[in-house]
Amino acid sequence: MKNYPHPIIAREGWPFLFGAIAIALLLSGITGGIPELVAWIVVLFVVQFFRDPPRDIPLDAGAVLSPCDGRVIKVERAQDPYGQRDAILISVFMNVFNVHSNRSPADGTVENVQYFPGKFVNADLDKASSENERNAVVLKTADGQVVTFVQVAGLIARRILCYVKAGDTLARGQRYGFIRFGSRVDVYLPLDASVKVSIGDKVSATTTILAILPQS
Repeated sequence: MKNYPHPIIAREGWPFLFGAIAIALLLSGITGGIPELVAWIVVLFVVQFFRDPPRDIPLDAGAVLSPCDGRVIKVERAQDPYGQRDAILISVFMNVFNVHSNRSPADGTVENVQYFPGKFVNADLDKASSENERNAVVLKTADGQVVTFVQVAGLIARRILCYVKAGDTLARGQRYGFIRFGSRVDVYLPLDASVKVSIGDKVSATTTILAILPQS
């Protein structure tokens, strides 16, 4: 199964793309040369940053999917401060070259959405999870399992976008938010989840299975 949320360029990128193209065209008609070349390079960067391709959605029972593209930087037991429980924490770091559209890691109902203003330290650092600007979504699956996923701003990221609220229903792979310009997403899972990734693994939003939840 594939998920086509909207055209290939994320809607969050349209103003940036139209603006960059307008500037590039203006410089093409006025100056040309190096300024024009730089402007078109910026257009290419905007296109690659805001790309949002369709993804295959695994149908494995109990699968928890990666909510973003990036690299796994943490797999450990931790306290889920949003779901108030001990949990397994999997953190995925995104750089500016990754797709930044965020997808739901599991099927379920949104129990709670919590936004916290904060700092903008490097999202690769441990303290980013507790000190940076962040937005947490607590999701409960049909069989009562809780999956918490947290968008964390980074050194360059200055804008977290989340489009869901408590009571909404999400399907795995469904687009629910976006983070501009590099950051991370933390995923908190039940302690009995079977983790399928390791630190250093490169993962893709929706297509990579982070873990399998136990089936009742």
